[in-house]
Amino acid sequence: MSNTMQSAAGRRIASLLDANSFVEIGGYVTARNTDFNMQQTETPSDGVITGYGVIDGNLVYVYSQDASVLGGTIGEMHARKITSLYDMAMKMGAPVIGLIDCAGLRLQEATDALNAFGEIYLKQSLASGVIPQITAVFGTCGGGLAVVPGLSDFTFMEKEHAQLFVNSPNALDGNRKEVCDTASAKFQSEDAGLVDFTGTEEEILAGIRQLVTILPANNEDDDSYEECTDDLNRVCADLANAAGDTAILLSQISDNGLFVEVKAAYAKEMVTGFIKLNGMTVGAVANRTEVYDAEGNRTDAFDSVLTVNGSLKAAEFVQFCDAFNIPVLSLTNATGFKADKHAERKIARAAAKLTYAFANATVPKVNVVIGKAFGSAYAVMNSKALGADVTYAWSQAQIGMMDAKLAAKIMYADADSTVINEKAAEYAALQESAMAAARRGYVDTIIEAEDTRKYVIGAFEMLFTKREDRPAKKHGTV
Repeated sequence: MSNTMQSAAGRRIASLLDANSFVEIGGYVTARNTDFNMQQTETPSDGVITGYGVIDGNLVYVYSQDASVLGGTIGEMHARKITSLYDMAMKMGAPVIGLIDCAGLRLQEATDALNAFGEIYLKQSLASGVIPQITAVFGTCGGGLAVVPGLSDFTFMEKEHAQLFVNSPNALDGNRKEVCDTASAKFQSEDAGLVDFTGTEEEILAGIRQLVTILPANNEDDDSYEECTDDLNRVCADLANAAGDTAILLSQISDNGLFVEVKAAYAKEMVTGFIKLNGMTVGAVANRTEVYDAEGNRTDAFDSVLTVNGSLKAAEFVQFCDAFNIPVLSLTNATGFKADKHAERKIARAAAKLTYAFANATVPKVNVVIGKAFGSAYAVMNSKALGADVTYAWSQAQIGMMDAKLAAKIMYADADSTVINEKAAEYAALQESAMAAARRGYVDTIIEAEDTRKYVIGAFEMLFTKREDRPAKKHGTV
């Protein structure tokens, strides 16, 4: 084992993996380049520690960049170690975890370094949808290296000192780092949506361990199931009160309250994350209208509409779940699409991507209508027409074209308020209730909110052996 294991890069690996489980590969590799007096420079492990180990008994492959060796810059042999690690991980069907702390391209190796970047991109692209890829940024991740977390499935970022950027903040026209630090964890998680989780180094390493234990090892073999110690028929009292903040709702119906939210700081009006139901990992997508903190104080409020960022966030998450055969649960409470000039530029395309993601997914899909489900927004959110295998609706849910009062005003434009109210009540009963949708076959079962957990568990148990054939094609274009 190389002496670099004593560096910060080596200590991160030791903290991440089960004790004494790491086996280093390529510990004696050094740079081959001799230009610009490189032969006089020591490059132990060529600035990156690579190898394999286990997390809670799960095999993983890890590379950790060593900033003490030429700033952790990427050159020919540095990249070769990473790409070789990917080759081995693909053969074994195990996740790759990259711990980033890198000053970028190694200038002394120029075109060799550029080619090295391309080779890493290729391996990541080939591995996409085959094995989970997790990246954690602890130092600098700039320029072309920023594509690496972009190609990963999940990205963690140290919240105080890490920097993630394609162009540095001061290189942006009209901007200075002091005005807007576009390389910060806050910006990349809240505004850019590239980073899924932020925290201290210890929190990040713990978060990666938790994520690995709930994800499948690859797209074919799934050992992520575990014995359920929670009551399968547990009644979730007062669950209806959590309809606004669906992050809370999902934690309440999950086994032992487990909920790992993905991109929690980005597009908060759409919740995405993983829960456990009867020991099985399930991907959850839910509309949200309120956010509450740990003390029960409301910190944010949103309209019940689909937004551009929320739709894209959900679409990306559903595609990941489908690639790794993770069942999908959706909670629907959407009355339309966000209506403003900025949203109008992209909302149709974003909604189309979400539509395609749900429709294209062949994993078990269950939808629960927990509030208002109006218009095309309802259809987009994993409706039965879009391919949901099982659809439930809470007894007080509303499903229809639009709000009953508005529909009555349109249909009876010249009527007085008495007639409008009368027709609105009639419209609500005939066209807008959960029962009206159930009578037409668009809802399978009307349930009480408190029984949601046992119903969705039952549905996914029934759907466990689902198989679905689709028309032959190379891939879709949406």
